[in-house]
Amino acid sequence: MKILVTGGTGYIGSHTVLELLEAGMEVAVVDNLCNSSEESLKRVEQITGKKAVFYPVDIRDEDGMRDVFLKEQPYAVIHFAGLKAVGESVEIPLKYYDNNIGGTLTLLHIMKEVGCKNIVFSSSATVYGNPASVPIREDFPTSATNPYGRTKLMIENILRDLYRSDDSWNIILLRYFNPIGAHESGMIGEDPAGIPNNLLPYVAKVAVGKLEKVHVFGNDYNTPDGTGVRDYIHVVDLAKGHIKAIEKIVKTEEAENGKAGALGLKVYNLGTGNGYSVLDIVAAFSKACGKELPYVIDPRRAGDIDMCYADPALAKEELGWSAEYDLDRMCADTWRWQSRNPDGYATK
Repeated sequence: MKILVTGGTGYIGSHTVLELLEAGMEVAVVDNLCNSSEESLKRVEQITGKKAVFYPVDIRDEDGMRDVFLKEQPYAVIHFAGLKAVGESVEIPLKYYDNNIGGTLTLLHIMKEVGCKNIVFSSSATVYGNPASVPIREDFPTSATNPYGRTKLMIENILRDLYRSDDSWNIILLRYFNPIGAHESGMIGEDPAGIPNNLLPYVAKVAVGKLEKVHVFGNDYNTPDGTGVRDYIHVVDLAKGHIKAIEKIVKTEEAENGKAGALGLKVYNLGTGNGYSVLDIVAAFSKACGKELPYVIDPRRAGDIDMCYADPALAKEELGWSAEYDLDRMCADTWRWQSRNPDGYATK
């Protein structure tokens, strides 16, 4: 079985490619490398002894994507490709709409054209906006507080409309909470271009001496210590959730004697069900790297919310998936990756 992974050289994508290969699946990857490195796939091959086919194609390139589909003929697509920084999306919203929405539309047009109608979409807990309560269930109202979140919510709605118009599709929307950590080998991990926008890679850069101090954006939120609370999930747990999603599509089709669209459209939270504050993360990472990390309190960022953590019960019930790794393991694995690769994939 062959799976096409868009954005497969990126952080979550590369870890998912690794887990797909380990699960015995064939993998083709498309990525424009705008915020990632092909080196990640070379290291995945070193870890697994298996190779993913790589195409340096932008998913907005209709002709290029058509060529990939005709050559590879994948059973399903796992769609990661997209820009993902909340703060940056507020500053350059048009780039986010063009890349995330435009790219998805091109991808779906080609999938429909070639008859590949199985897709697992990389959505986000940001589609819940500022939730009225926690833990968050899949049936909670959706909204968005920033352009990045709006692109995720728009794509979810595009996929819903697509399914309503043609119920031969199998669509799984995976709403991630906050992925952190790295593969236990220390060979692949998060390697953002420039100064990191997300908390953990920034903390890791401080720990390795590449940045001076952690910037904590706001300490007046309605949380136990005043800093934002999030549900942090190990990237390997997250990657395994995608394997379970693909297996769910396969098993459902088999149970329905190959009936197209047998699964329909499903939504699952991928989170641990636990909330940790920014200061909890700083303390846990200080423990992992063996030194106190300096931090400073800065003003809040536009679009950030108080508290966000998952109710992951539905994924456990229907996918047979649950997160296994705790916060100490997430930070230890991140530190192993960062300390061995202080310049990310450019480390000599």
